[in-house]
Amino acid sequence: MKSVIVTGSTSGIGLAIATAFAGSGANVILNGFGEAGEIEAVRARLDGLGEGRVLYHPADMTRPEEIADLIGTAAEEFGGPDILVNNAGIQHVERIEDFPVDQWDRIIAINLSSSFHTIRAAVPHMKRKGWGRIVNVASAHGLVASPFKSAYVAAKHGIMGLTKTVALEIAENGITANAICPGYVLTPLVEKQIPDTARARGISETEVKNDVMLKLQPTKEFVAVEEVAAIAMFLASDAAKSINGTHISVDGGWTAQ
Repeated sequence: MKSVIVTGSTSGIGLAIATAFAGSGANVILNGFGEAGEIEAVRARLDGLGEGRVLYHPADMTRPEEIADLIGTAAEEFGGPDILVNNAGIQHVERIEDFPVDQWDRIIAINLSSSFHTIRAAVPHMKRKGWGRIVNVASAHGLVASPFKSAYVAAKHGIMGLTKTVALEIAENGITANAICPGYVLTPLVEKQIPDTARARGISETEVKNDVMLKLQPTKEFVAVEEVAAIAMFLASDAAKSINGTHISVDGGWTAQ
């Protein structure tokens, strides 16, 4: 039975990924922000989906010591993580000259540095087992840029470099490291961006959806969280053992342009 950690998994893409793994029978450790009662309801629901156990760990992804405890909990409960999905992420939309320094620091910490800390702590357990899967949820913004998202784009580009470097280091240990690059997925994170982007660009929220976000996606449709979860499941499978150090775009054709 495989054991999976999914950071930022109390909502959105992370929750969809955790749900898919729980349904497959894996042990899952949830992580993320939220109201305690709501998180417990999510945990209990996922716990009933398959044969594995579903736990919750409240690690703050800006705190390396709490991230270390998250990986340590996986080691204590399940003998270490077999599959690590780095999904935690936040966003802030602002012009570069007005971008708050504390928001830059927080986005880099959660969207980039946390993945370094989780991978650093998880790899020894995977090497000991001779098998492991690291899946980093990056973004189309790991490949291309958009205005007013300097910290997010920088962090996601960093995730792509981290993924490639780790993949080369662990290639002979039965471990792979890959990234998923979704386009716009209608998650709470994206929904929160809409009014911020409208303000930054001086346009309506409807125009943000149609003329900014979906303008970039030739399908003119938001990506579903279940689609991203399916890619994560594939990358974690034995069928994907030779896929290493690369990315899969799920963006409706955005980065083909």
